[in-house]
Amino acid sequence: MSVSDSLRPIARQRLYEQVLAQLREHVTAAGLTAGDRLPSERELADRLGVSRASIKQAIVVLEVQGLVEIRHGGGTYLRKDSLSTEPIAALVERRRRLPDVLDAREALESKLAELAAARRTEEDLAEIDAALDVMRAEVEAGTYGEDGDRRFHAAVTSAAHSGLLAEFMHEIAEQIAESRHESLQQPGRPAQSLAQHTRIADAIRARDPEASVAAMRTHLETVSRVRLLTWTPDEA
Repeated sequence: MSVSDSLRPIARQRLYEQVLAQLREHVTAAGLTAGDRLPSERELADRLGVSRASIKQAIVVLEVQGLVEIRHGGGTYLRKDSLSTEPIAALVERRRRLPDVLDAREALESKLAELAAARRTEEDLAEIDAALDVMRAEVEAGTYGEDGDRRFHAAVTSAAHSGLLAEFMHEIAEQIAESRHESLQQPGRPAQSLAQHTRIADAIRARDPEASVAAMRTHLETVSRVRLLTWTPDEA
């Protein structure tokens, strides 16, 4: 690195990032836990001396990260016991790469579902059903169902009996896990995802490739509807 490169302009922290820091401190100091309500946007704006736009942007970031639930007309509630947030830069990077990950999933997993319908064995179906049972138990327990979701897609991949496609899926496993997390933390999504998985499994069981592809594509279209993709980092 040259001497000139070592001196660069200092990035100015956005106002909503300062609001996030204040909210994090407030939740800890007030002893708030999952299910508790945050002060209203108007109250926060008055107490912090900032615009409601900055408050709204901070709340959106927390929603995107799955830390709060915004209830229409009912306020903002904690979904976890703290507001420990990842750096904004990391969130922006995830937003940037998510569309490519979703495109790759649609291409690969639609084909895997088609092949699974044609090639599956009874052992494959047993693995798919076991994954559904895990996800069902997780959803009924009030969690996101991420482990069951992961097992289900792994079972469909295995049922396709394509070594090369399985290798491709392995190569992007980390990014797929990221997209899974983004999707399942959307309100009401775990139960919806379980129902969609069940339809995919039924089509594979019936050895119906066209129905399997259609069910998988419908599922992945739902996965792509996440709050992160509508978040604009520079709004405020």
